[in-house]
Parts: sequence; C-alpha cells; structure tokens
Amino acid sequence: MATNKIKTRDELKKILLDLQKQKKKVGFTSGVFDLLHSGHVDYLEKSKSECDLLIVGINSDASVKENKGDKRPIVSETDRCAVISGLASVDFIFLFSETNNNKNIEELKPDLYIKAGDYDRSKLSSASLVESYGGKVLFIPFSRGKSSTSIIEKILEVYALSVITAEPKKTKDAVCKAVFVDRDGTINKEVDYLCDPEKFEILPGVVEGLKKFQDSGFKIIVITNQPGIGFGYYERGDLFKVNARFLEIAGKAEIKISKIYYCPHTKADICDCRKPAIGMLLRAKEEMNVDLSKSFVIGDTTSDILAGKNAGCKTILVKTGKAGKDEIYDVLPDLIAEDLLDAFNKVNN
Repeated sequence: MATNKIKTRDELKKILLDLQKQKKKVGFTSGVFDLLHSGHVDYLEKSKSECDLLIVGINSDASVKENKGDKRPIVSETDRCAVISGLASVDFIFLFSETNNNKNIEELKPDLYIKAGDYDRSKLSSASLVESYGGKVLFIPFSRGKSSTSIIEKILEVYALSVITAEPKKTKDAVCKAVFVDRDGTINKEVDYLCDPEKFEILPGVVEGLKKFQDSGFKIIVITNQPGIGFGYYERGDLFKVNARFLEIAGKAEIKISKIYYCPHTKADICDCRKPAIGMLLRAKEEMNVDLSKSFVIGDTTSDILAGKNAGCKTILVKTGKAGKDEIYDVLPDLIAEDLLDAFNKVNN
C-alpha cells in the first residue's frame, strides 16, 4: 500500500509550489471511487497521460452521504484512499469534506482540472475559477456502462432473492407451513408500477401481523406479480431496490422473510408463474418443502385468492389495496380480514 501518497491538502500545497517552480504540469481530479472498477482505472490512466503529476481528491464519507444519501458510500473513506493510492497512475491523494471542488482549486491551483467527459460543463462551478489564474479544464471520456451504482444494482439482482435470510437451510424432511403474502396493496400501499423505494409505504398492521405469523411457526414468503418489468416500465434492479426497502423495515422488526418470488411477465406472456397460476407457490413447495395444505395465501385481489385455491392453500382476502373489488375472477376467500394483523387474528379465532 503506497501510504506515502496520502497527504493532507495543506501538505500538497507546499509540494505543488516546488513542483510548479520546476515547470511540472499538475493535473487534479476528484471523485468518490466507491467500488473501484475498470472505468475508474481507465479514466485515471488517461488523466495521468495529460500531465506530469496527477493528484486525486477523494470525497469524505460525510460529503458522499450528503450528495448520494445515507446508504453510500459502500466502502469507507479510509479504504477508498488506500485502494486509489495503489494505482500507478496516481501520484498523490487527499481527502476532502466539501461537496464541490472550489476550495480544492483555490488552494492547489492545478494546471489542469480534469473531469469525466459526460459531465455537464454548465454545472461545473469550478471552471471559471480554474481559468481565472490561467489553468485549463480538461474533459476525458468515461467508459460508458461502468459505475459503482451499476455494480451495486448487479449485486442486488444476483443476490437479492437468495441472500435475504440468515435462517439455516432445512433438510428436505423438515416440512413447514407458510403464509404467502402478496406485496402491492397487501404489504404496501398500492402504487401503479411501483419502482421507486421512496414511494414504498408500509400498510397498517403489516409489521405486527407478519411478526405474529412468524412467532406462530409460519414462514413468511412474498409472491408478487410485476408486469411492469415485462412492459419495460422498470428493470429488475428497480424491483430489488423496492424489495430491499421492505426487507429493511422487516429486519428492524426482526421478521425473517424466507423468500420473495416475483413474476416479471405480462398477461400476454402466458407464463406459469403469474397469479392466479401457481408457479411461485410450487417453487416454494419444492425449494423449502412447504406443505401447501397447511399454508395460507393472503392478498387484496381475486387473482391472489384464486392462486391460493388452485394450490390447495387456505385463503384470506384483506380489505386493503383493491380489497377484492377487481372482480376479475369469480372466487370467494376462506376468510376476509381488515389487514394482515386482523388476518392473523382471524386464523387464530
């Protein structure tokens, strides 16, 4: 680890005074560099090719949270500095807490201020500052499709449905019972083609009801139709972000969600997983040895209820969401409840 590359901004001011007296061209760029990838490496190598000395400013954890929200960065500022310092293209790095580079430019006065080529120059507040002392702004193309965010989304896509519970795997002989719970309109407030976790709103009675079902020995399994994926309204990664928001709420209440199954198809696809088809329930039966005859399907639409009937489960219609008023299928539930908490109470009466 090249820790000798890591300096404070004040230390770099003194170093740069000597280098600029030697007519060395100093380039400066900055970034979060969360989850270092090939796009970062390529960008920094191209930046170094334009100058004699490349300095990289690393956004502090606090400034990243201010710009990107509480869930970022994934990698701490200490580790990000250590990783970047290991790149041959980088001569010095420093950590800064401001949300823009104005202070860095004023203090260091680099010959070149380097930014990624897809950056909007009209929003580059430091450009005029650089040019005021004779410096230049240089844009370098950044590899498209390469970003920390895309890596995070890929991780969610690959693991969100498999790494969502710390429960040990049961043997095939361990038959269990489950509550299969619809998502939109049953767990959360109905929003057409929900793909924004900020719009995810948990319904009353959900947390309490799921906790009571869990404490009574039921596995909690979510089964949800998501035709918005099939229509192209949003990507699987968007679905996983919404699911992650739900899992965050459930986790705080110590509720273990054993699995989230989803159907990405539209009705025109004629698949075997879109409710009222029972593909998702059969997968749970096979993968977790669920006894469907001892399990419940809970939802707010007639397709939820018919799926439960088709699978041989008991069914509960909740009066949230569509409250069964979609009237697509002519089917009656075994029980009707106000919400998930009332559903538990009805089962145990």
